[in-house]
Amino acid sequence: MKFTLSWLKEHLETDAGLDEIVLTLTRIGLEVEGVENPAERLRGFRIARVLTAARHPQADKLQVLSVDCGDGPLQVVCGAPNARAGMVGVLGLPGAVVPANGMALKVSAIRGVESNGMMCSSRELELGDDHDGIIELPEDAAIGTAFADYAGLDDPVIDVAITPNRQDCMGVRGIARDLAAAGLGTLRPLDAVVADLPAIVPQGAGPDVRTEDAAGCPAFYGQAVRDVTNGPSPDWLQRRLKAVGQKPISALVDITNYVMLGLGRPLHVYDMAKLSGGLVARKAQDGESVLALNGKSYALTRGMTVIADDAAVHDIGGIMGGEHSGCADDTRDVLIECAYFDPEHIARTGQTLMLTSDARTRFERGVDPAFLDEGLAIATRLVLALCGGTATEVTRSGEPPEGGAVIGYDPRLAATLGGLAVPAARQVEILESLGFVVQPLDGNGDPVALDGGFEDFRVTVPSWRRDVDGPADLVEEVIRIAGIDHVPSTPLPRADGVARPTASPEQLVERRVRRTAAARGLNEAITWSFLSEAEAGAVGGGAWTLANPISEDLKVMRPSLLPGLMGAARRNIDRGMKSVRLFELGRRYLADGERLTLGFVLAGERAARGWASGRAQPFDAFDAKAEALALLEAAGAPVDNLQVMGEAGDSYHPGQSATLRLGPKTVLAAFGALHPALARRFDLAVPVVAGEVYLDAVPARRGATRQRPAYQPPALQAVTRDFAFVAPMDLAADALVRAVRGADKARITGARLFDLFTGTGVPEGQKSLAVEVVLQPAEKSFTDEDLAGISARIVAAAAKLGATLRA
Repeated sequence: MKFTLSWLKEHLETDAGLDEIVLTLTRIGLEVEGVENPAERLRGFRIARVLTAARHPQADKLQVLSVDCGDGPLQVVCGAPNARAGMVGVLGLPGAVVPANGMALKVSAIRGVESNGMMCSSRELELGDDHDGIIELPEDAAIGTAFADYAGLDDPVIDVAITPNRQDCMGVRGIARDLAAAGLGTLRPLDAVVADLPAIVPQGAGPDVRTEDAAGCPAFYGQAVRDVTNGPSPDWLQRRLKAVGQKPISALVDITNYVMLGLGRPLHVYDMAKLSGGLVARKAQDGESVLALNGKSYALTRGMTVIADDAAVHDIGGIMGGEHSGCADDTRDVLIECAYFDPEHIARTGQTLMLTSDARTRFERGVDPAFLDEGLAIATRLVLALCGGTATEVTRSGEPPEGGAVIGYDPRLAATLGGLAVPAARQVEILESLGFVVQPLDGNGDPVALDGGFEDFRVTVPSWRRDVDGPADLVEEVIRIAGIDHVPSTPLPRADGVARPTASPEQLVERRVRRTAAARGLNEAITWSFLSEAEAGAVGGGAWTLANPISEDLKVMRPSLLPGLMGAARRNIDRGMKSVRLFELGRRYLADGERLTLGFVLAGERAARGWASGRAQPFDAFDAKAEALALLEAAGAPVDNLQVMGEAGDSYHPGQSATLRLGPKTVLAAFGALHPALARRFDLAVPVVAGEVYLDAVPARRGATRQRPAYQPPALQAVTRDFAFVAPMDLAADALVRAVRGADKARITGARLFDLFTGTGVPEGQKSLAVEVVLQPAEKSFTDEDLAGISARIVAAAAKLGATLRA
C-alpha cells in the first residue's frame, strides 16, 4: 500500500515529520517497506529559458541552443522540433541522471559541438508518454528553480506492508486513523476532507440496478450522472496516482482509483450508452465469458458472481470490469456501481480465474459494509466536480451484512495475555480512537461510568474491522498502540540440571553438512522453491504444480535444487565473479513426497592463473566428486563402502558424471559436469560442475551418540604396498579398488587408486591402474610370509575382474 505524505495529511492533522511518521507506522504494526522521494530522482533538473536557437552546423535535425537556468547562458544541443528562442522548459545539468533510462548527463560533444546538458521531454522524466518535443512551461515559471519544487514533485511516497487481517488499512484514511490513535495527530472528520466537493442535488429516478445473488453480492447500489465531460484528470490527481504506481487513464476511471486508494472503497463506472437494460448482480452461467479490462477473455463458471445487463456479462463482480462497457473520452452518461461482495466468493473466483486486481485485494479481505452510501456519494461528488453533469437518485438493492460485533472484554487481559499492564482508562482511550465503542459494565452487566466501579467492558467493533472477533484481538489493539516495545522481556522458567538436546537427528545432520559446506569454501544460497514449467522441464519435470501461483514463472515446485543454484551462479558471473561456489540445503518435491537435499554448483575458475599453470584452471567432475564425498561423510554416510556408478541423469554430461551409491539401488548423491544443453539453457558460458546429495537416503547410524569415541591408535605401524595392474579399458577403477580392499578385510585398512597410465609398455586396449594398499598388523608385525599371502590374495581378487599384475 503506497501513499504520499500530503495525501496522508489530508486525513491526519499532525505536525510530525516524515521520520517520526515512518517510525510510528512500524511500531504499531504497519511495517514500512520503503520511502521514496521523487525529488531525489529529479535532482539536477531546473527550469530554464531558451535565449537563442540556431541550426547545428553538422546536422539538419539538431539545434544549438543558448539556455539560461539562472547561472548565465549555457550551450545545449537539442533535437526537439519545438525548441525555439523564448520558450521555457526543463534543463538537465551535467551530473543529473535521466529517470527514464538511467543515463548520467555530462558535458559532451554532439557532432562536433559542445553540449552542457539536455532539454527534457515528459517521457524522459517519467512524467507522461509525450516524447514529440521537450516540456513547455508557462512564461512566468521562475528561471533556475528546481523542477521538482515547481511541479510539486517533492512529496515523499511511503510504502507500507499491510498484513491480510488489516483490511481497514487498505486505504489512506485507515492508516491515518491508526496514527491518530498512536498519538501522532488528530483524524480529520471525513466531511471536512470532502467539504470542497459540490453537493448532490438529485434529478430524476435512479438507474435500474438489482442483485439476484444474495450470497455473492448482498448489496448493490448505483447512481447515474448524466451529461458528463470525460477527459484527462487534473494534474493534482494524476500526480497523486502516478506517485503510488497507478497509471492515469481518464477522469472517470481515475476517480474510482482515487476513492479506492484513499478510502479503501472499490467502485466501478459504466458507460450507460453501452448497456442494454439495467444491471444485475447474479451467478454466472456455464459457457459465459467476459473480455476484461486487462484485454484477456475469461471463461466463467457457475458460482461466480458477475454484473450483467440484458445482453451480456460486463463485470467479474468485485474483481475486474469488462472492456465493452468501459468509459471513453466520448462517454456522456455514466452509472457508478458501489457494491458489497462476499470475501469468500471473491477469493474463490479470483483463484479459479488466476486473476488479481486492487479491487480483489480489498474485497477478499473485507471492505466496510457500512460505507456504501457514503462511498458512493463521495465518488459521485468527485464526478460532478471534475466532469460536470447532473446526478440521479441512488438505487439500492439488497442489504449489506451488519457489522459491529459486540465483545465482552476484561481490561486485565492486557496484562495476562499481552504482558503489559495498561490502565483501564488508557485502554478505553485507545479503543475509542480506533473506532470501537466501549461501555463499562458493573457486576450485574449494567452500564456504569468508567470511574463508577466497573467489572468489565462491552465493546462494539466498528464495521470496518472484520478481523476483530474476540477479546484477544482487543488485547492486540491495545498493546500495539500502547507500544509492544514496552512489554518487558521475561525469561521462561528453567528446570534445574542440564537441558536435554532438542534437535532431531535430521536437524543435526543439516547442521553438520551446512557447516562442512561452508568450511570447504562454499557460500550458502537460498533460492525459490518454485520454478517455471520450462525450468522444471529442463531437469526432468516437476510433479507438483500450483493451482494459484504467485506468477507463471513460479508455478512448479522444484524437482531439483540445481535450477535455482544455476540462476544464482549466472547472476554472479554476469557481475564479474571469476569463481562461484554455491550450495543450498532445501527440499526437492517429487511425486512420492519431499526429499531433503543439499545441492551445490561450482562455476568458473577453480584456481586463478599463476606461475605453475600459466592459465586459470576450471572446475571438473572430480571437484564435484570431492565435494559430494566430503558432504556425505559429514552426513554420516559410510563413504568407504560407496560405489561409483553411472546414470547420474539427463542434467549431467554423460561422460563426466556419476552417482555415489550404497549398493546398486540406494543412490546417495549425483555429481559431475553439467550437460552442455542445460548450461546453455541457463546462459552459463563458463565450465560448471554440480551435484546433489540426497540426505534423506543416508542411512541413520545405529547407536550414534553425541560423544566422540576415545582415540585408540594402533599399537603397531602400518605397512604400505603399491600394486600396478594391467586391466581392460572398460574396467571401472572403483571396482578394482573395492576388490582389492575385500581381499583381506581384517588386515587391509585402506586402498586407493593413485595412478592411471596408458602407452609404452601397456598392451593396446588396456590400461595400467596403480593402487596403494595400507596393511595394519594387529597383535604382531607382519612376516614376509604374511605379506606374501596377502599380496597373493590381492592379485587373485584383481584377476577375477580380468586385471593382472603388471611386470
